[in-house]
Amino acid sequence: MAERNQSGLQSVERALEALLEGVTRLESERIDCSDADGRVLVGNVLAAIDVPPADNSAMDGFALASADSGRQLPISQRIPAGQPAQPLAPGTCARIFTGSEIPAGADCVAIQENVERVGDTAIVPVTQVGQNVRRRGLDVTMGQPLLGAGTRLGAAALGLLAGQGYSTVDVVRRPRVALLLTGDEIVEPGQSLARGQIYNSNGPMLATLIRRFGGELVSQVQVADDFGATLARLEEAASVADVIVTTGGVSVGEEDHVKPALERLGTLSLWRLAMRPGKPLALGTIGSTRLVGLPGNPVSSYVGAWLYLRPLLGRLQGCSDQESLPVISAEAQFETRAQGRRHYMRANLEFHGERILATPYPEQSSAVLTSCAETNAFAVIPADSHIRPGDRVDCLWLPG
Repeated sequence: MAERNQSGLQSVERALEALLEGVTRLESERIDCSDADGRVLVGNVLAAIDVPPADNSAMDGFALASADSGRQLPISQRIPAGQPAQPLAPGTCARIFTGSEIPAGADCVAIQENVERVGDTAIVPVTQVGQNVRRRGLDVTMGQPLLGAGTRLGAAALGLLAGQGYSTVDVVRRPRVALLLTGDEIVEPGQSLARGQIYNSNGPMLATLIRRFGGELVSQVQVADDFGATLARLEEAASVADVIVTTGGVSVGEEDHVKPALERLGTLSLWRLAMRPGKPLALGTIGSTRLVGLPGNPVSSYVGAWLYLRPLLGRLQGCSDQESLPVISAEAQFETRAQGRRHYMRANLEFHGERILATPYPEQSSAVLTSCAETNAFAVIPADSHIRPGDRVDCLWLPG
């Protein structure tokens, strides 16, 4: 989705390349599996045991040798789940339950609905070898790769680890993130608004995204529109965080202080990009700490967080899947023109069989945060292009 930049503006790809240059995975730590949801594996994990550990019954019923099926058999034993089975006496069957170990001498299970009990005997229908039997290692075989390095652990993965007897796991340390919010007009929710003030929507929004992207929010402070205060807060943040995220102060206004403060303390990579929303963007470093300076506009901050902060936190965690968003080709349900800059339209993807439709939010103004709350993708409109209904358009899916 790369296109030629208009004069004086840098591409999204170049900005991301600069941001990720030299970034390596953070160190590891061992934690309890009960605390590992959302964490990223450091290395490959191999299966320690077979699952299931022995042939077991897939149903409640009667275990027998298939050669003895189709007749009345004595019931020689009862095998509850979790209890060891004794070898099956020839010419008999065993009462068995789902998950119970198949006894030696049996090779199939007749389900109880098809068996007629007569006292201590059972009339068993014809049953085939292996019927209703789950073989040892059906799910996992000892020694096989279980989970790969860079896997973000979720419910199923943690279930796999538990099924192997793992109680702890080696994961990448969470990136520590400091969030600096600029603007004297910002007021925290719950307080009364004076004339000219607005509520702080960026703080809760970005804090949520930071945690979703695997970060640990170590600091969240509001910074006055003052160069000295901005300088001090950046220095403090750099001392405790791997990543600093700022909002506002990256443009060229008299009250935009992040850019000059960052130039004083460290390095500034890029700050004018050929994209909308979010042309002003500061990417830099203070020592070993990376900085992503997002615009103060909440919509621009939201888009920038997905495009830049998510890949950065993914790289720090060694999670390659997080370094780019899934691209889905969809059929445009709209007409638009993008002049000079690539447009990330907030849109909904709808799946109708083999057809995937992209419908943008009706109002695409960067002042309308509802366009982010009610959509699930960015429809990427190349610069200087004209999209018509029915055209194919690449969309970036936003994982929930």
